[in-house]
Amino acid sequence: MAHSEQQVYDVAIVGSGAGGGMAAYALTKAGARVVMLEAGPAWYASKNSTMILPAYATPGRGRSTRNREFGEHDACDGGFEIEGEPYTRAPGTRFDWWRGRMLGGRTNHWGRISLRFGPRDFKGKTHDGLGDDWPIGYQDIAPYYDRIDDLIGVFGSNEGLENHPDGRFHPAPKPRCYELLVKKASDKLGITCIPSRLSIITKPLPGRQACHYCGQCNRGCSVKANFSSPDVLIAPALATGKLTLITEAMAREVTVGRDGLATGVSYVHKPSGEDRHVRAKVVVLAASALESARLLLNSKSSQFPQGLANGSGTVGRYITDTTGTDVSGFIPAMVDHVPHNEDGVGGMHVYMPWWLDNAKLDFPRGYHIEVWGGLGQPSYGFGGGIQRYPNVAGYGKKLKEDYRKYYGATIGFSGRGEMIPNDKSYAEIDPTVVDQWGIPVLRFHWEWSDHEINQSKHMQETFRKLIAEMGGTVFSGMPTKEQQYGLAPGGRIIHELGGARMGTDPKTSVLNADCQAHDCKNLFIADGAPFVSQADKNPTWTILALAWRTADAITAQRKAGAI
Repeated sequence: MAHSEQQVYDVAIVGSGAGGGMAAYALTKAGARVVMLEAGPAWYASKNSTMILPAYATPGRGRSTRNREFGEHDACDGGFEIEGEPYTRAPGTRFDWWRGRMLGGRTNHWGRISLRFGPRDFKGKTHDGLGDDWPIGYQDIAPYYDRIDDLIGVFGSNEGLENHPDGRFHPAPKPRCYELLVKKASDKLGITCIPSRLSIITKPLPGRQACHYCGQCNRGCSVKANFSSPDVLIAPALATGKLTLITEAMAREVTVGRDGLATGVSYVHKPSGEDRHVRAKVVVLAASALESARLLLNSKSSQFPQGLANGSGTVGRYITDTTGTDVSGFIPAMVDHVPHNEDGVGGMHVYMPWWLDNAKLDFPRGYHIEVWGGLGQPSYGFGGGIQRYPNVAGYGKKLKEDYRKYYGATIGFSGRGEMIPNDKSYAEIDPTVVDQWGIPVLRFHWEWSDHEINQSKHMQETFRKLIAEMGGTVFSGMPTKEQQYGLAPGGRIIHELGGARMGTDPKTSVLNADCQAHDCKNLFIADGAPFVSQADKNPTWTILALAWRTADAITAQRKAGAI
């Protein structure tokens, strides 16, 4: 029997990433007494980051570890495979599920690419008949984009591009040498190339210093120049005295009363293995899109035999991931470069938003292009594949000279595009497998359609044209149709969305336009699960804006006595 606290909080939030942190910030500022459950330990970049530690200072030289597959100095604990926390895949399909397990979740590991969805992204079906429209439009969420621009900070440039809304930007850093080459080639090929938009401040904000361009954003920023939920949202929420934070708490299910309303959340206290329970008048799930769907499906009762808020049978359905493929090339113009200062943020200074008309192409939605290369700090694996460069042979002094000669002579491109939801991609509860705490796990079904495969072909062809325009050579051959033109497996881009989508019809959606469950009025979701569709933009800025909007809806309904 679970141990239950006597205190009844106003709101219980499951998850501390972008959505959970934003909801906690907004709700505590509005006066609510909030309890937050986080499956991992506490971690603050301002206290725990290894931002300025050289890679050579540790025996691993920065290579990946079991808990940090993006490198031992990367800020985020988690991965596609977590001991004791399995998931399964339907035969013949592949979906890889990445999970963060620490305070702040994935906000400790991301590129901080912070793009607003555009007006068309909310009304895709209206434009091309595919997928579904959102129950809200850009005008409904624009004020919240403005608020998070001001609170969190984002650099960029106002361009006036169709479907790529501008924002309240900090000044963008100038392009580095290799990015100037990319810009020149893009202009020649008619590809829009503009300053990137990253949530890294270039002017100080209260309690936070401006970026000093050490380039180690992935390690977490000790001066709080880049955004992570613990330092920018949760710490201010704790400072109100209204937030109770419980870490190492693995949520098991949302509990409900005889009236069908949520009464709180049961969870496993990981250090002791005890089952515990927190009571609350309102429950907000922000555990990440698919973890929140799992919680709903596992929250079965006599009132909700299919799982909580699943009267439509659509929990776990309409899930998507960003499409992705990559190409890199050797650029002779960068060989034996003149030593120069390439300081900057830990990410690209330029990017390419979608620039074409899909009506003239064989795929319906667009993608943006991310750029990589330059003179980053060498670490484990540096210079791998150097034998592919011209006239490289031998070892010793000659090999060291070649490493220096070709350092920074590679430029790469990554496409990140929109997937259309389909009936063959969904998650359900596996009927036989449980995790180490006995909680049933998810089983994934996945299939890319020709929409995404043809889009990946276009990415590959475009990236190869860019490298050719720079006078470069691509080392890898063009992937075939049978190889889906290099399209990454589902889940690999770590942008999974959907699983509890918004809508106006309770028969086809889980949530209403306020991200409030149709079937349970004091249950809300504040992560990527409510998304009706992807876009050719990274989702974090929209998760934040939606979460703040949802928090305001909760505050308004509490004041009105509706919940």
